[in-house]
Amino acid sequence: MAQSINLDIPDSIVQQAQQLASQSQQRIEDVLVERLTHSFTEHPVETLPDSQILALCNMQLDEQQQETLNTLTEKQREDDLTPADSQELQFLMGLYRRGLLRKAKALKIAVERGLLPPLSAA
Repeated sequence: MAQSINLDIPDSIVQQAQQLASQSQQRIEDVLVERLTHSFTEHPVETLPDSQILALCNMQLDEQQQETLNTLTEKQREDDLTPADSQELQFLMGLYRRGLLRKAKALKIAVERGLLPPLSAA
């Protein structure tokens, strides 16, 4: 179930959301909902316990997601994406980017906490 809420959103945020929506061929409303959902469902990396930090350091897309991403990027190179393919590709790329960012933060924190050696020392 979803609810409609009217919000006054700063112009700078609207501009960023419009740019993302345009780039991903999504509605601005979908971009904003995705960002809100993400901000409320993922705990900040810094607050995670050591075991979850280490798990994030090794995180990857699952095999099916990676295979689909590879297939869709190949179709994109061939300029053969359907609108549905494009939407799925944008979703997977967003998932990949967010995961990569969280993984990088987790690696930094793991080194700071002494859970992993610095990359330069490896």
